[in-house]
This record gives sequence, C-alpha cells and structure tokens, in this order.
Amino acid sequence: MTTNATRRLVDERLAAEVGRIDKDAPTRIALVYPSPYRVGMSSLGYQRVYRLIQDSPDMAAERAFLPDGGDAPGVKLGERAVTYENRRELGDFPVLAVSVAYELELAGLVKLLEASGIPALAKERSERHPIVLAGGPLTFSNPLPLGAFADAIIIGEAEELAVPALRIASQIASRSEALAELAKLDSVYVPSLHGSTLPPVAACDNALLPAHSTIITPHTELSGMFLIEAERGCSRGCTYCVMRRSTNGGMRIVPKEVILGTIPADARRVGLVGAAVSDHPKIVEIVRELGERGVEVGLSSLRPDRLKDEFVGALKLAGYRTLTTALDGPSERMRDLIERRGREPHYEAAAERAKKHGMDRLKLYLMIGLPGETDADIDECVEFVSGLSKIIPIALGIAPFCAKRKTPLDNTPYAGVQVIQDRLERLRRGLRGRADVRSTSARWAWVEYVLAQGGIPEGEALLEAVREGGRFADYRRAFAKLGHAPDGRGYREAATPLAPERLKLRRLSLVGP
Repeated sequence: MTTNATRRLVDERLAAEVGRIDKDAPTRIALVYPSPYRVGMSSLGYQRVYRLIQDSPDMAAERAFLPDGGDAPGVKLGERAVTYENRRELGDFPVLAVSVAYELELAGLVKLLEASGIPALAKERSERHPIVLAGGPLTFSNPLPLGAFADAIIIGEAEELAVPALRIASQIASRSEALAELAKLDSVYVPSLHGSTLPPVAACDNALLPAHSTIITPHTELSGMFLIEAERGCSRGCTYCVMRRSTNGGMRIVPKEVILGTIPADARRVGLVGAAVSDHPKIVEIVRELGERGVEVGLSSLRPDRLKDEFVGALKLAGYRTLTTALDGPSERMRDLIERRGREPHYEAAAERAKKHGMDRLKLYLMIGLPGETDADIDECVEFVSGLSKIIPIALGIAPFCAKRKTPLDNTPYAGVQVIQDRLERLRRGLRGRADVRSTSARWAWVEYVLAQGGIPEGEALLEAVREGGRFADYRRAFAKLGHAPDGRGYREAATPLAPERLKLRRLSLVGP
C-alpha cells in the first residue's frame, strides 16, 4: 500500500514530465530502476529501453523506482514500490526489466524485490513470480553478482535484444521454457543454465545510434536536460576503463548533422553523452552552434589534451562556469602506468584557458590507490595542484581505484581502506587552503570492489548484508565469510600490487600493438 504523500509526489512528477508516451497494449512491462527517480530518469540507457518498449505495438512500459531515500545505508523500505503510470505493484507484472548502472545499485534491487513480496534470489522464485530481466552498464564488466538476483541478463548494448527478450519472457507461460529460450539468444546470460560462463558483449548496429532522451523532467540530477549520445565507446586505451578501445570496436561517432538535427528546437539544456565526447572530431563546432542558439550544454567527458583555446571558448559560450577534466593519477608516473595522455602542460594550459575565458574554477577528477602508488605520488599531486591553484581556484574530486573485470588492471587488489584514508588525509593536509578536496568513501569503494571482482556468492552475501541493515559493518561481516577483508585481502591472498614494469608487460600482452 502506498501512502498519500507518495501518491502526491508521483502525481507532481508525472505532471512535470514532457514527452511521456501514454499507451495501452496487451503486455505491460515493469521498467525498474534500483535507485530513486532523480537518478533513474537521468539514465540515458533507461530512457532508451523505455522508448524501445513504447515503440513496440504489443507492449507498454510502466516505470518503477527505488523510493526517495531508499538508497541510504540502513534504510529499509516502508512501503511497496508501485509503478508511476498505473500504481501497480511489481508482483503483478509478468516481467521486470531492470537497468543496473553499477555494483552498489544491487542493494536497491534487493530492497525493491523484497518489499514487493518477490524473492530476491532468482533460485527461490516460482511460476507465480515475474521473470527478472536485467541489463545496463554493469553488464559490460562483471554481471555475475547480479546473476544471484536476475533470471536473465542482457550483456552489453540492448537495442536489438531488449524487445525480443521481453517478448519471450512475457509470452511463454512456463518459467523454465522461457529461460531456455532466452538462453538461446546471443549475449543473453541465464545464470541457472550458464553458470559462471558469460556470453560475448552485444554491440548494436550503428544505424540505431544515437540514444537520446524521450522524457524531459525537472525532477532529475540533470534537471530539464535533453540527453543525446555524441559517440559511443572510446578509441583510447586507459587500462582501468571498461569502455576502452577494445570494447565493441572502440569509438563510434554520431555525425554532427544527426546530433544537431535530433535535438528539439525548444531544448534549452542539452547533455552530450559518451565515454569520450571531447574526442568527437566536430565537437567544437557542435558546442559552438548550440551555444549560439542560447542552449546550455553539458559534456559527460572532457579530456585534458583536447582543451584547446577554441574549445574552452565554445564551452564558455555554452554556459560553462567550471571547466572539468580528469587528472586520474596523482603523478605523471601513475598516469603513464594507466595509459592516460594527460600531462602536466595540458592541465596548466587548461587552467590558463579557463581563467582567460572567465570561468570560476577548474575541477579535476582523481583516482588514488592505484597499483604501485606511494606517498611520493601523493606528494607530487599536492605540489602540482598547489601550482595550479595559483592560476585559478581548484576543486579536486577523488575516488578510490576499484579494479574492474575485462580491463588490463583486472585482478589487482584494493589498496585497503586504511591506506586510502591515510592518503586522502595526506592530500587534504597538503592542499588545505589551496584546493577544495572531496572524496567518495574508501569503505564503500571497497564494497564496490568486492562486487566488481566477485561472483554469485558475493551477490548472495550482499543480500545478507542488506537484510541485516545494509550498513558498512553488515557488508564487512557478510563478505568476511567469503574471505574478504577491507585491507585488500580476499580474492587472491598472494596478490600484491604489480610493479610498474610488470604491469606494462601485462598491458602489452593483453592490448596488443
């Protein structure tokens, strides 16, 4: 049962949406996002699947999200989630189509399922329960922990697979027969049949690009912004990144004319999305033309070596007040190790150009806890960022490094919660009064790491942690039963950070020339 406050909130959000497709169809699909509405409706992938379903004459989508605040540790859902369109409970649908962006969202999925009276574990469901069909960005790296909860998972790009898979899952009455048919589709993983063997990552036909927003709403992280892909994939080889050049053929460019022709004439805010948007060969022209229309533009990625004066000027014209790029490693040695092209002169030039064009500050994203990293690397970062702060105010956004599957840095251990915290404090002390330093949690990054490197047992351990309250201590206890510890021990007791020279050899052997 939903409360009056929840109904009012949903009504307010529906009234503010532009572009929603209202339709009726024989088969209704619950399109589920395991984070709150403000996050889910900012997901281009989620909106893409919504459009695919609504464009299918025999199906209609009803959206459901984790209730506001439900993603906080220690919070249990006090009411069942219902769909926005018709206030139906999730257990009433034949299929739940779930989009999962990253590992920590699995907790939200568990909460939604259990609050809806649906067994969280796929192996505990019967014929009377919906089939849970999952997909999303998480599937590009390691969907195995998700396999504890999903009956089937689309691996990779879902454009050509989502509708056929949903038809099978919704139209075949027998659960076992439906899963057997799903398992026959290329790039669909059925954990109960495939075990831990994953199919290849799906890549859609380039003719289906670009994905773009269907619904615009002010009640999101990206308020009122029309999102569109400028490209998909990446041509670079950063060793920590899942979307590197070896994934689905590397970078696929959306022509400038297609991008500008797809953006609605009345759009006032536009987000250009992709793993390497600033590498688009026409990006300066695109940003400048939008800026000249009076459109505010946001880009999902800016590479430091691409921030030439003309580009920074175009960004300023399109509403940028903060120039943001990735520092990635704390030192030149670390950036070389992870194959980042950014060098100190690039960042110095970016700071000067941001100042020249009247921007407020330069924001740099940084990873710490990389393999082989030492205090000397942190000290080099302090010295370099201190120098940049003399040019323009600096904001530093820091995230602990978590090794992902299907990358050259796969298998490298987590640096350890205490090590990360000590290095964060070293950075803060060194940059006090010189830069605004903010970081994500070293503890929750360890939880993410365990799941990123884990399998179905780690997914089941997450379920135990969520049931105990979902606090960090609950995860620590649950993961300890599998041998994982926050100091980095766990998957491979003998694993140690790779020496730089050994990592380079490994990188070359995996990536090739």
